[in-house]
Amino acid sequence: MPSRQLPLDLAPGEALTRDDLVVTPANARAAALIENWPSWPAPVVILAGPSGSGKSHLAAIWLEEAGAVAIAPDEIDADAVEQATLRPILIDNADNGMVDESGLFHLINAARAGGQPMLLTARSFPGAWGVTLPDLLSRLKAAATVEIDEPDDLLLAGVITKLFADRQVDVEPHVVQFLVRRIERSLSSAIQVVHAIDRAALERKTRITRPLAAEIVSAIEAGEGAPAS
Repeated sequence: MPSRQLPLDLAPGEALTRDDLVVTPANARAAALIENWPSWPAPVVILAGPSGSGKSHLAAIWLEEAGAVAIAPDEIDADAVEQATLRPILIDNADNGMVDESGLFHLINAARAGGQPMLLTARSFPGAWGVTLPDLLSRLKAAATVEIDEPDDLLLAGVITKLFADRQVDVEPHVVQFLVRRIERSLSSAIQVVHAIDRAALERKTRITRPLAAEIVSAIEAGEGAPAS
């Protein structure tokens, strides 16, 4: 059975290798967890953090390094349970409200029986997922948990610089620092803003300047998207 594709909420061309990962105190513990595989503290690990905090990047790194299978929360079937006895398992966005609780319980049991690690990503820890199956909640509470904090200035600046570099665009540091101070403190916001600024610069055939960045950010904040060229 072919591996399911890992759903990633990232911009086209986004680099997701270990070399592209920006590590700061905000995500250092989570990065160390991925780097220390397979010496994990428990068979099941839950990586929790706010939307846009970089969970999918870390999950993509582990997926590649571990040779894992990515299974969607609502696609846990008999084939998935069988695979869990043979290969590491990744479940991204496990707390999206669509998880098959009975299926996840059997998946965890199968992975444990097969000695296979399992990584789940979520916005919060299991106690806040609204799990109604007591046996599953017990399994989830026994998992090792690692939290990613909101991005700090260093992480946000590094990510913005990397996002522009992914698009082969050089941006002056003062523009990056302006964006760090101005945009919402999340990686998903950084992705949106970088995409909009780069698109506007290409359409206008101009370099990326602080005034252009300010104009695009203001338009996004006003709910207008990027202004027309």
